Amino acid sequence: MLDDAFDGDFTDDDWDHALGGVHVLAEVDGVLVGHAAVVPRRVWFDGDERSCGYVEAVAVAASARRRGVGVTLMREIADLLASYDLGALAATDAGAPLYAGMGWTTWAGELSVRVTDGSIRGTPDDRGAVMVIGDAHLLSRAADDTAVLVVDDRPGDPW
Repeated sequence: MLDDAFDGDFTDDDWDHALGGVHVLAEVDGVLVGHAAVVPRRVWFDGDERSCGYVEAVAVAASARRRGVGVTLMREIADLLASYDLGALAATDAGAPLYAGMGWTTWAGELSVRVTDGSIRGTPDDRGAVMVIGDAHLLSRAADDTAVLVVDDRPGDPW
């Protein structure tokens, strides 16, 4: 279902990123039509480590789109994110309007990763795709193009 929903652009790294957390599934008439996962990740904002529920592998089968499945998945995700300081995700162009309509804010500032030797490198190609929800202080800075959000590096896409 994920391969089809992402038109064959769902990699093994993408699947690995969705592991280690909680999966939310949607079925219609016993057929899997939706998936989303929340995995714990470490992020740093203003130099302080924050707990983050990172949303991965949000997908709705083509046959079930525009029927509220995505909204239902994200409402369940919102409940799961309540135990974290913030939620974050990397939105596709198709998914961004759904997330924005549910209160997610596009991170306008810099995005970086903390690599294994502890150094930090920027990920400018991800700018404009990462969205956040949760911590009021962080959200008040989300539109600040000088604010920096840092996450641990990982194989595949860092965000």
